[in-house]
Amino acid sequence: MDDLQKYVLELPLRNEVFFALVGATANAVAVSEKYWHAQGLNGARIRVLVEIAKQGGTILPSLLAERIGVTKANISLLLTPLERDGYITRAGHARDGRKTVISLTGTGRDLLTEQLPGNREAVAAVMNRLDEWELQQLLELLNKLGKI
Repeated sequence: MDDLQKYVLELPLRNEVFFALVGATANAVAVSEKYWHAQGLNGARIRVLVEIAKQGGTILPSLLAERIGVTKANISLLLTPLERDGYITRAGHARDGRKTVISLTGTGRDLLTEQLPGNREAVAAVMNRLDEWELQQLLELLNKLGKI
């Protein structure tokens, strides 16, 4: 075994845990994405709609970009097809004409209402591998890691 191979295979515990977390996350996300794909939908676009719904149905593009972890420049790439398909609208801000407000349409709300339960069931099936105590412990640990 050469030095590089040893370096990538013999991980310290903290690194091993990190990569196990990344792998587990990727597997759980893949289950969700598989569900969306089977419905003919795009998971990233659904994520945008969900975030708008979390904010009460309207949001500024800059806040949306921050919430979903994309740049302000890339948010437009996600919004354009959602607007074209009638799931969102963009309008001028009531008090600041320089800003745009994104709103979830009735069609967008209907899509989420119809599709989220099935997605949540698919994700829950993965999480059912853990009992209630394990889920609570995992949640506490993930929240602790999230405070970086």
